[in-house]
Amino acid sequence: MTSASILSSFVVVVDSRLGAVLPAAALPVLRSAERIYAGPDLPAELVAALGDPAVVPARLPAGPVVLVTGSVTEPAAAELLAAGAELVGTPAPPGVELLAAVAVMDRLRSPGGCPWDAEQTHSSLRQYLIEETYELLEAIEDEDRPALREELGDVLLQVLFHARLAAEYPTEPFTIDQVADGLVGKLVHRHPHVFLTDDPADADLTSLEHRWEELKRVEKRRESSVDGVALGQPAVNLAAKLVTRATRSGLPTDLLPAADDQPTGRSLFALVAAVRLAGGEPEGDLRAVARQFAEDVRTAERAAAQAGFDPARLDADTWRKFWPATR
Repeated sequence: MTSASILSSFVVVVDSRLGAVLPAAALPVLRSAERIYAGPDLPAELVAALGDPAVVPARLPAGPVVLVTGSVTEPAAAELLAAGAELVGTPAPPGVELLAAVAVMDRLRSPGGCPWDAEQTHSSLRQYLIEETYELLEAIEDEDRPALREELGDVLLQVLFHARLAAEYPTEPFTIDQVADGLVGKLVHRHPHVFLTDDPADADLTSLEHRWEELKRVEKRRESSVDGVALGQPAVNLAAKLVTRATRSGLPTDLLPAADDQPTGRSLFALVAAVRLAGGEPEGDLRAVARQFAEDVRTAERAAAQAGFDPARLDADTWRKFWPATR
């Protein structure tokens, strides 16, 4: 086969993970093709959609041909491309593996799937959502890239699981597609400076934050600046979020809870407010100190054990002796 003989030949590349979906650019080519050949790696539903395509012979005939294949490295595709055939189709779009993740979740939850998965409810999965979220947070703090990738997957599993459960509800069911659609609509609506303007740089960060809160307030018909704050989150995070929301709405700082003479919740709130108003992140700062404290405890215990002491029975002087030097 020569290049001159296949100047009008095409190799249409599809992704088997997308089922019978064809690239839009391939439609005109397929409509005008006299003969379509199907590569051996195509899914059955796509072969059926092509309308009885010919099986690729040991040697393709001379003249223009259209080959639909799942890979450019498939021998016939490679031969055509090397001879000058035009490539139609692009690599799968980002997110295509999410389709496989949804399919696996459906299989696990469907009859014949996993008995444990079949028994779960939104309530029974709550503990796992919390645990996976904190494991993700730990991977972020440790800057552990492999762990970050894994924990993102575990959190994604929780989203897919809850969405699959929601689709089974007899009243007000919804699907993972509706979840995604709602997210897309929300993101577009809350980012008019990106999707509804020709100049995304026309707003500074402060004005964008105010605009974000205004849009959310309208969307959710909130009557208060603190409506929508998750009251079940850790107390330090909760206090910081309430301070941010209220002061952003104009609340004067002298109306924030003031510290008492004794260490109480009011004193803690006042401290959190002071850190947040100064631009800090109270939860992150406190977690960093707490994690360093835990590491210092372990370091002192290991040192004491190496010196022959029982780490479970250290007195105050021994603790001080083996406590890490101040940084």
